[in-house]
Amino acid sequence: MRSLKIVAILLLISFVGCKNQDKKTTVEPEVIEETETLTTYAEISIKEGGHWEGREYIDGNFKNVTELKVPVEHTDHSWFIRYEGPGWESSKVGYRMYLDWRNAIDIFGKVTDTMVLSKVGLDGFDSYHEKQSWGQDILKAGKGLGIGSIGRFVNNEVLHFKKVDSTFAKVENAIGKSTVITDYYGWNTANEAIDLHQVLSITPDVRYTKHSIQPSKEIEGICTGIVKHGVNYFTKESENKEWGYIATYGIQTLAEVPDNLGMAIFYEVETVKEVTEWEHDHLLLFKPTTNEISFYFLGAWEQEKDGIKTEADFLTYLDGLLNELNTNNSLK
Repeated sequence: MRSLKIVAILLLISFVGCKNQDKKTTVEPEVIEETETLTTYAEISIKEGGHWEGREYIDGNFKNVTELKVPVEHTDHSWFIRYEGPGWESSKVGYRMYLDWRNAIDIFGKVTDTMVLSKVGLDGFDSYHEKQSWGQDILKAGKGLGIGSIGRFVNNEVLHFKKVDSTFAKVENAIGKSTVITDYYGWNTANEAIDLHQVLSITPDVRYTKHSIQPSKEIEGICTGIVKHGVNYFTKESENKEWGYIATYGIQTLAEVPDNLGMAIFYEVETVKEVTEWEHDHLLLFKPTTNEISFYFLGAWEQEKDGIKTEADFLTYLDGLLNELNTNNSLK
């Protein structure tokens, strides 16, 4: 596998062209020094040097940061965070999380096995929705959770993060693992407020992300899920009944790329109260707890380099991971 050694000075100049042609954004020359070869990568990139006009950030330069307190003005399509939130990737796939009220996780399909996120969204704010040399955004989250993000299921509706006192995010890149850490303080849903700590991590040469969450209070309805796109749906438990998965497979990518995509979430059975659904998502409802809960989610796109091409092969792949969890109680 080819991998990315970041040792150079990157000089990138681009313009934001989505929806507002007058929102110019340049990218400052940036020196990134790494002495080791990266096989995973995580980043968060924000604009500096511009100014807020209401909910929109005008002008400014993109700059990578390791930590961020999300400004109170920030919401969806504020033009402040490059591709709208933190991103993380392996050689197989990339993900991004909307760092706003939506909190959904999206998938970047990759046709290369090199690290690409540092280049995404530089030639136009949402140019990644169109085919690029590295691949493109392939999942439409809509009103759903995307893949593997967190919400709260109350009165047959998934509540997102519309009411939060403050949000902090940071990224870490180490040899053999990249991580996105997010802390939500005062997440208020159905007149109950909690803090939520979450850690998303990816390791080399795999499609799956490990997602660990820890609520500050025991409340009903904390959930994760897979957005519905009307394709085949599967559930299965391991032989020892300690792990299970929910999964979908079929043509469920964006209209511009009508390809087969498989998505799955592997969960520890004892942590889940109910496997259910609502209008927009297949859901896993967690039991109320203040203990850490961990699960794994993944996307497998048929255009991925050496990718999975058929539903049968996708299910075989999932069964292999389920067997690994049955034996080891974790994925590497």
